Amino acid sequence: MNEKKSIFKMIHADTFHWTDSAIISLLLSAVLMILGQGLGELLVILPFRNQVLNDETGYLLILVEYLYFIGMWLLILLYCFIVKKNRPILSALWTKPSGNNVKFLLLGILLGFGTNSICAVAALLHKDIGIYFNSFDLLKLISLFLAVFVQSSAEELLCRGFLYQKLRKGYRHPAVAIILNATLFAALHLLNPGVSALAIMDIFITGIFFSLIVYYMDSIWCAMTLHAAWNFTQNIIYGLPNSGIVSPYSLFKLDAAAAKDSFAYSVDFGLEGTILAVAVMLVCSVAVYLIYSKKNVKPYDPWKQ
Repeated sequence: MNEKKSIFKMIHADTFHWTDSAIISLLLSAVLMILGQGLGELLVILPFRNQVLNDETGYLLILVEYLYFIGMWLLILLYCFIVKKNRPILSALWTKPSGNNVKFLLLGILLGFGTNSICAVAALLHKDIGIYFNSFDLLKLISLFLAVFVQSSAEELLCRGFLYQKLRKGYRHPAVAIILNATLFAALHLLNPGVSALAIMDIFITGIFFSLIVYYMDSIWCAMTLHAAWNFTQNIIYGLPNSGIVSPYSLFKLDAAAAKDSFAYSVDFGLEGTILAVAVMLVCSVAVYLIYSKKNVKPYDPWKQ
C-alpha cells in the first residue's frame, strides 16, 4: 500500500485534486468545447443566418464561421470564474506570465506568417499549387484577422490555457500537460474534411510546439497570435485550405483543378497534411527547446500565487 502511495506521489503534484486527473480534465475540456460551440451558434450564426445566405461574396460566411468560437471563450472564462478553484487559470491569461507581452505577441504573428509562407512558397515552387489574385479590401481583411484570432485563440485557451494548467496543477512532470493537451488539439481536427494520419501527426506536433512556447517562453499570447497568423495566412491571404476547410473569401484564390499531392501539399487537407509541415513544426519545436531551455525562464505557476 505504501508503495502505491509513493508511486502516486511521484506522478501527481502536491496540489493534485481528483478533478485535475487526466481523464476528468480531458472530458471537461471536451464538454466545454461542445457547449461553447453551441453558445457560439446561438450568439453568432443564428442571428446572422439570413445575411450570410444573401451574401454572394462568401465574406460573411467565413466571418461568422470563425467568430462563433467566441462562445468557447465566453463559456471557459465563465466556468473558471464561477468554479473558484479554477480561477487561478485566469491570471495565466493576462500579464502575470513574463512572456505575455507585446514583444512575444508580435513574434507570434511573425512566426505564424513566416512558417506558413515557407510551406506555401515550397508548394508553389514545386508547382503543386497555383494561386491567382482575387480581391483586396483592407477592412474585410482586418475584420477577418480579428475573427481568425477569436477562433485560434479559443483553441489555445482550451488546450494551452485551461487543460494545460489543470494538468500542470495535477501532475509533477510538465510532459503530461504538454502531451495530453496536444492530443486533444489533434483530436479537435479528426472530423475535418480530407483529414489523414499524416495531418493528425502534424497537428499533434504543432500542439507540442505551441505547448513548448507556453512552457519555455511563458507566453500563451505568443501561441495565440502564432496560431492565428498561421490560419489567416494560409486561409485568408493565400486562399489555401485551413485544416481541410477552404475559405470562400480570400486575397488570393487557389487553382484547385491544378493542385496535386506532394511532400509540400495535400489536395484534400492543404499544407498541414504534408511531410514538409511536419518537418517545419519539428524544427520549430527543437528550436524553442534549444534557445529557451537555456534561459531558465521559470514558467508562471498560477496555483502558487
